[in-house]
Amino acid sequence: MCGIVGAVAERNVQDILLEGLRRLEYRGYDSAGMAVLSEEAHLYRQRTVGKVAMLETRLQEMPLAGTVGIAHTRWATHGRPNERNAHPHQSGESLAVVHNGIIENHEPLRAELEGQGYVFTSETDTEVVAHLLAREFNRSQDLLTAVQSAVAMLDGAYALAVVHKNQPDVVVGARKGSPLVVGVGIEEAFLASDPLALLQVTDRFIYLQEGDVVRLARGGDIAVHDTAGNVQSRPVQTFEHGDGAATKDGYRHFMLKEIHEQPQVIAATLEGRLTERHALVRSFGREAEALFAQARQIHIVACGTSYHAGLVARYWLEKYAGLPTQVEVASEYRYRQVVVPEGTLFVTLSQSGETADTLAALRFARERG
Repeated sequence: MCGIVGAVAERNVQDILLEGLRRLEYRGYDSAGMAVLSEEAHLYRQRTVGKVAMLETRLQEMPLAGTVGIAHTRWATHGRPNERNAHPHQSGESLAVVHNGIIENHEPLRAELEGQGYVFTSETDTEVVAHLLAREFNRSQDLLTAVQSAVAMLDGAYALAVVHKNQPDVVVGARKGSPLVVGVGIEEAFLASDPLALLQVTDRFIYLQEGDVVRLARGGDIAVHDTAGNVQSRPVQTFEHGDGAATKDGYRHFMLKEIHEQPQVIAATLEGRLTERHALVRSFGREAEALFAQARQIHIVACGTSYHAGLVARYWLEKYAGLPTQVEVASEYRYRQVVVPEGTLFVTLSQSGETADTLAALRFARERG
């Protein structure tokens, strides 16, 4: 569960990025890193294996001064957890990128880029993205255009944050299948994979939609582009929850905290969705009543602990709703020929909201109607 933080500010961003990474530690990770553009438009990077505290120690020894930067906590998927595979990844001394998700066509892209002279120093799929972005920037000389061109060639899930020394006042972000939010500051703008990472600097957020590419520039300028390249106006929403979710609140670890939080979480989830006698069907969405009336069976698709929750839900749904229920592991559901009878209600579960296989299975189901 990787984490992304980015900033275009009127002050040194090192501590903002570092605090953002601390607030994402609940996700789990094996390495951390940061890249900052200096006032002279030089790109500097620090990466460490282990906890964010180790990156903090490295930064105390060799600070990164600048008003534009990106940072990342990595959970290894491609390549071992070592400094060479840690984010941010660079292409030369000009471009740096951080990435959440998995690029499924990274192998043919790597072969293509190696044939064009790009040299790889890591085992990751993300370095493919870095060199691809550099190539597209060399063609367009514009970071937004380069990102738009590059993401059109990527298969898989990603959230990206990119900087380039030739445009030292800009951070560009993109998302597909992995969450990314924009933090709206006062003449400043921020990126993160979770709003919790930015609550120390803002409580106003733009939640990017699937396929969005966003350009953050000096002075707090924010421009969101959809998959067709058109500028879109996305609503700015105020974050209404406290930031306690990003701290352990005196518990020894986050799992213990989450266990003790379960009664409050369940109560908050059910609030506004139940009467004394029944559930409010419309709380599931505007079309829920009509869709539920058509349902003849249910497919629950999930991974890990969410899959186990689905197994429990099957007993309840068959007992109380009287509907046959099938529970599938998401990674298998998308790769085999699933028989889907007419009137099947498709339900996905994710404990994080960003499980790559579960999101891919959801897209698989949508593509097939």
